Amino acid sequence: MSALVRLEIAENIATVTFDNPPRGYMNAAQVAELDVIVDRVAADDNVRVVIFTGGVAGVFVCHYDVAEIVAVAKMIKDSGRSEGELMAAGERGNAISAVFDKVDRMAKPTIAAINGFVQGGGFEFALCCDLRIAEKGDYRIGLPETNIGIFPGAGGTERLPRVIGEAKALELILRGRTVGPEEALSLGMVHEVEGSALARAREIARELAVMPPRGIAEAKALVKRTTERTLDAACATGRGRFSVLIAQDEGSVAAMQRFLVTGEDINKH
Repeated sequence: MSALVRLEIAENIATVTFDNPPRGYMNAAQVAELDVIVDRVAADDNVRVVIFTGGVAGVFVCHYDVAEIVAVAKMIKDSGRSEGELMAAGERGNAISAVFDKVDRMAKPTIAAINGFVQGGGFEFALCCDLRIAEKGDYRIGLPETNIGIFPGAGGTERLPRVIGEAKALELILRGRTVGPEEALSLGMVHEVEGSALARAREIARELAVMPPRGIAEAKALVKRTTERTLDAACATGRGRFSVLIAQDEGSVAAMQRFLVTGEDINKH
């Protein structure tokens, strides 16, 4: 069984659990394991719905490991690649975008059972899911990256406006403001707030699992194609600009390093 991601299948429902204690950060190793599991459930005809949830107490996915981003910034800077080369690399994608896109495009319905902190890369992943059910509690949801000198680099600047509209997405992203479950519901960032996110996700999954799968798949694909500019193109630009930022802006890297040293709360609002 996977060390950082667990998979259980029952009643034609796959439950994928992120399990990276103690803080529940997402990192490259977890992304690699997730990629394998996503391929498996996508190809399994017995799986009709996929639920993603968190295995660390009080955490869905806290955020992506900032220490890894700092290391990537150094690697990119040391490579000497030009801005044009970095933008081209953004077009090609990376391991994170590959698995996020697989979840976004999966023909089967996907549900994020948000049972705790879900910020940064964690919330960017949740935005790839078709439904987001949040659990009642005292935790934060959103994209706080600007508080440490960067911006959401894994699709957040593209997917959040599609979910809640440009104006509100700009306010949240520019201020690095995260919100509690009830405000997330009022903003449309999540679909429901329940006492147990996983229990409610399973109720919905059982409903979807008995519906004809072809109609579900076709409906999902059509809804995903309604936007004017393709999500692929928007995310590719975002990836390139993120690489350019962390390679060229010393202030951004310094802000992330301060965060790692001080352990300060990433949320300032």
